[in-house]
Amino acid sequence: MSGQAQAKDDAPTAPRWKSGSNLERVLAEGHFAVTGELGPPKSMNTDLVRKKISQLKGFVDAANITDNQTGIVRLSSIGTGIILEQEGLEAVIQMTCRDRNRLAIQSDLMGANIHGIKNVLCLSGDHQSFGNHPGAKNVHDVDSMQLIRMVQEMRDLNKFQGGEEIKGGGPRMFIGTAASPFSSPIPMRPYRLAKKVAAGADFAQTQMVFDMDGFKEYMKKVVDLGLHEKIAILAGVGPLKSPPMARFLHEQIPGIIVPEENIKRIEDAGKGIDSDDKKALAEAYRAEGIKLCIEQIQEIREIEGVAGVHIMAILWEAAIEPIVKGAGLYPRPEPAPLDDDAAEDA
Repeated sequence: MSGQAQAKDDAPTAPRWKSGSNLERVLAEGHFAVTGELGPPKSMNTDLVRKKISQLKGFVDAANITDNQTGIVRLSSIGTGIILEQEGLEAVIQMTCRDRNRLAIQSDLMGANIHGIKNVLCLSGDHQSFGNHPGAKNVHDVDSMQLIRMVQEMRDLNKFQGGEEIKGGGPRMFIGTAASPFSSPIPMRPYRLAKKVAAGADFAQTQMVFDMDGFKEYMKKVVDLGLHEKIAILAGVGPLKSPPMARFLHEQIPGIIVPEENIKRIEDAGKGIDSDDKKALAEAYRAEGIKLCIEQIQEIREIEGVAGVHIMAILWEAAIEPIVKGAGLYPRPEPAPLDDDAAEDA
């Protein structure tokens, strides 16, 4: 055998799985993925966390754990994620650039991975001025694009951001990113996603989509660029609880467009109900919000390039079950188990 052939045989092979997470395997097998969102409490009430887990478990392939969402101090994403893993619900920890420098980010990623967390969503983070500590200083030592690259190099090159080797290998994480199809300038959004793909992102979860025509235009460009073949795109959806919520999302949250027809539909659900009967009104609004969300998921499933949905039932985890069942996405698939070699790689 020639020396060249011997060297080739001895060369290390790339792991079969990037992380071996359930979410990665569901997507790899071609299933339409479903992720949800779990907001940690503003306390150490783990009973509340477990209640939310019970509302999501079995209906999603993995659940995002928000990281001090809207700049409000909450139970940590990693701490909450460990509880999810212990309870049999796969976690996607969110990691923001707002609160950590590169030392803390890399340390936390390794810490999360040794506790069985295999998915991370890389984010800039909501500005602290929105939260309960508006005077806090943000960090932004790296931006979200650099964060994606940092995680990818830790995983695939076994090295820290500074170039030093991670002895024994880096954290095996399935790397997620956010996409905002309707943020200004809208024509540039597919190209920003392309940059995140180049940085090393494996999956993307979009901001909530209500404008279906606009989203179809966005996805057409994404497909034209071939990005859907390089990254799994999960369209963000969410049930509207009430007309005020719908208007708030449309008017106050960047990157969300709620068509007037959707707002009117939620309003019309309350017609004929006594305005003083707050409970009946709320139930009517919520029922219509769930129905609309189901219809949107069914429409999204027909859009080329979409690999799944990310359901953001804000402070309403109980809505996940009827949405998933109503959209025909239950029961969730069980991907083939990792074989011994694959499990060792992961």
